Amino acid sequence: MGEAQVVVLPDRGEVAQDAAGRLVAVLDAALVRRGEAHLALTGGSSAVALYEALAGGEWRDALDWSLVHLWWGDDRFVPVDHPESNVGLAYRLLLAIGARAGESGSGAAGVDVAVGDVPGLQVDVEKVHPFEIDEALSESDAAALVAQRYAEELERCLPRDEDGMPAFDVFLLGVGGDGHILSVFPNSAALEPDAPAVLEIPAPDHIEPHLPRVTLNPRLLAAARLVLVMVSGEGKAEIVRRVLRGERDPRRLPAQLADRPNAVWLLDEAAAALL
Repeated sequence: MGEAQVVVLPDRGEVAQDAAGRLVAVLDAALVRRGEAHLALTGGSSAVALYEALAGGEWRDALDWSLVHLWWGDDRFVPVDHPESNVGLAYRLLLAIGARAGESGSGAAGVDVAVGDVPGLQVDVEKVHPFEIDEALSESDAAALVAQRYAEELERCLPRDEDGMPAFDVFLLGVGGDGHILSVFPNSAALEPDAPAVLEIPAPDHIEPHLPRVTLNPRLLAAARLVLVMVSGEGKAEIVRRVLRGERDPRRLPAQLADRPNAVWLLDEAAAALL
């Protein structure tokens, strides 16, 4: 059951390396084709391993990262220096820009790099598209405002597919223990046919962290050139089995929306143990 390619690798590190190679190849092809590329980032433990691989290894010099636009699939509605911020995670590990992670205290300059041997990917700051949560925290209906602004930025900057849908070159995903992707939980309003492209999501009661979110709509997966789903660890084995081998019910298991022809699921042996 399912149409995605499933690849099983020995461990989390191999998942990260395989993901890095695949995303660099697709981004490089986009650069050749139109001179820019668009990558939607994720959070969680899989993102940590991938970001470390990209920023600290051969992949850092594998293409011209200054031509790549960075987006986020979702984030918790917290300041960028909060430990649960997906944007902050990428700033710290992928870009290694201390200022933009709110850590250096000397301004968000692209040259203000966290101390260390690895400077991070050389991404043009004008091509980094975070959810503007910090800027909106003092506003009324702040999460709705951030979602609206992000939808407008997607409209301005992203290329379109043949159906006119905003199209990322690579869309990164993890899978939650309840079968969610992005911040789209079981029975989410994001699953309604008329849901907007970017939504505010109330803090979930059933899964941590109990924080409100902003998320892209999973229908955008259909337009992506490549959807990469990274899952590691024995704690995810049961949900991987249910998503990829169980009865199809995306309202109950939103991760099934990523079981599609343009997707590759990269699993370590522990996460794939029950397939």
